[in-house]
Amino acid sequence: MRIESFDLLDSKDKFHQKALHWSGQFDEISFFNSNGAPDEWGRFESVLAVKALHSFCADDDVLDQLQQFLVKHQCEFIPGFLSYDLKNEIENLHTSATDKLGFPAAYFFVPTITVRWAANQVHIQADDPVAVYQSICGTVIPQINANPEIKIHSRWTKEEYFAAFDKVQQHIQRGDIYEVNLCQEFFAENADINPIEVYLKLNTVSPTPFSNFFKVGHHFIMSASPERFLAKRQGKLISQPIKGTAKRGVTAYEDEEIVSRMLQSQKEIAENVMIVDLVRNDLTRSALPGTVEATRLFEIQSFKQVHQMISTITCIQNPKVSNMDVFRHTFPAGSMTGAPKIAAMRICDQIEASKRGVYAGSIGYFDTVRDEFDFNVVIRSLLYNQREHYLSFHTGGAVTNQALVEQEYQECLLKASALLYALDTVVQ
Repeated sequence: MRIESFDLLDSKDKFHQKALHWSGQFDEISFFNSNGAPDEWGRFESVLAVKALHSFCADDDVLDQLQQFLVKHQCEFIPGFLSYDLKNEIENLHTSATDKLGFPAAYFFVPTITVRWAANQVHIQADDPVAVYQSICGTVIPQINANPEIKIHSRWTKEEYFAAFDKVQQHIQRGDIYEVNLCQEFFAENADINPIEVYLKLNTVSPTPFSNFFKVGHHFIMSASPERFLAKRQGKLISQPIKGTAKRGVTAYEDEEIVSRMLQSQKEIAENVMIVDLVRNDLTRSALPGTVEATRLFEIQSFKQVHQMISTITCIQNPKVSNMDVFRHTFPAGSMTGAPKIAAMRICDQIEASKRGVYAGSIGYFDTVRDEFDFNVVIRSLLYNQREHYLSFHTGGAVTNQALVEQEYQECLLKASALLYALDTVVQ
C-alpha cells in the first residue's frame, strides 16, 4: 500500500460527509472525529478506515486472542471496540439481562484503506490513493430524508427507576459500596434509520472529542462520546474520567454561574474524587512504582449540551506488564461502574434491566508499530442492529448517599437529549 497527500477542495465538514457516504459501500467502517478539540494526547484530527483486510471477532477468551491478533499484524491503525461485558471474563461476574443488539464482545480490523485529515490536507493509505481521493471527491451527498417516525421507549418507567435508585442507596447505606453508576436503556423496535445521516446529525448537535461512527456488518455505533478511557503514548498511560454533569446555560453569564456552582458542589467534587482514586488504584497495578499521579483535577470542559468535570491521571507503564494486562487491570472505565469497582459492577448486574453490551465499553485503536493505543468510553451513543431493526441507547449517572433521585433521573434525560434530537423524536 502507498500513502499520498491531497489538498482539501471542500471544507472539512463537507469532505467528512462525502467520505462517510462513500464508505457506506463497505462492511467495515471506523471513523473518529476529534471535532477540533485541543488534546495533547490525540494523534488524529479525524481518521476514516474501511474494508477489513484482516479482522478479529470474539466472545470468549477475548484478551488473549486479541493479543495474538495484534502481534501478528504490524499496523499503525487497528480500530475496534470492547464490550462492557468483557468484565465477565476479567472478573468473576455474570450478566443475565436482556440483550437484543447482539454485538460481539470485541471486534477489530486491519483496514485496506485509511484516510487521515490534517490541517487542509488528507493523507490516504491504499493500493491506489488517487482513485480513492477521486472517488470520495466525486461522491454526491444525498438529500437528507426525514426518518420514519421512531418510537423510543424507556426500559424502566420513572417509578421503576426510582425503585432501582432506592435499592442502590440501600447498598450504600449498608456499606457494600460508596457509589454506583446506575444506567437505564431507551430503545426502539421496528426502527428504520440511515445510520450515516443520523451520526452526522448527532455530530452536528453534539460535537465531542471522541466522536465515532463504527460499522461491522449489520451492527452500527453512532457515538458522541466526550470521554477518554485510556491512552498510551511513549510508555505513558493516560486516563481522563468524567464525573460531574450540568446543563449549559442560556447566556455566558449563566454558564459562568453554573460552572462556579459545579466547582463548589460537595457532591460533584466527592464523586470526582472517588473516580480519581479508583483510576489511580487501577493504574497502580500496571505502573512503575511511584509514577501514578493526578496531573489535573476537576477541570470543567463545556460541550453544546452540558458542562463536564474531568480529571487526568497518568503513570509510566511497567515494561513487565503487557498492554492486554493493562486492560485487564483497568477495564471497564471506572466512571461507568462505581466504587469499589467489582462490588459496584455486581450490583449493577443485579439491578439493571438490560445488558449494557457495547455501551460503557470502549472504542479505539491500537498502533502496533509504535506500541500505543487510544480508547474512548462508549457513552452518549446510539447502537443499532439493522437486520433486527433494533435501536438502543443507555444513559446513567452516579448514585451516592447524597444523591437525589429526581435530579439523577433528570440528568439521565439531559444526557439523552442530543441522541433524541438526532433521531427527531422523544421518549414515548
